[in-house]
Amino acid sequence: MQKSSLWLVAIAASLLSVSVYAGEVQVDAATVRATAPGQQTAMGDLSITSKQIALLVGVSTPVAQRVELHLMSHDNGMMKMREVQEIPLPAGRMMNLKQEGYHLMLVNLQEPIREGASVPLTLTIRLANKKTIKLETNATVKPLIVIDSTEHNHMHP
Repeated sequence: MQKSSLWLVAIAASLLSVSVYAGEVQVDAATVRATAPGQQTAMGDLSITSKQIALLVGVSTPVAQRVELHLMSHDNGMMKMREVQEIPLPAGRMMNLKQEGYHLMLVNLQEPIREGASVPLTLTIRLANKKTIKLETNATVKPLIVIDSTEHNHMHP
């Protein structure tokens, strides 16, 4: 009986700590692109909102050797991608990490990532008060090729 009581206390404590972190930072719509056989990288995106000024300083996952933070930008008419050490999170404003700007790059994949699967991500965030928190989320795996149906032009009656 005592063992089950201890388990309940441990579970309640872990849920409390998760809700504290969720109270500071919220992550939505985390996705990772499916990969082709032999492909060693995958792109990830998500939306993240922090109640206070913060920095996303790292991400890890068991499906890749490392996760890099990247920024895609226009430079003299060319798209350039570069690794960054951190991604700023403005207070109270949603930051959308996606292909056209800041995004995640999963590098040296352990195995192909299959559409419909889920990829666990651990985000490391440094808050304005210098406190570092870790936030767990699961990214849904999207198809490798995305067809935007809004751009498909129907020419028939």
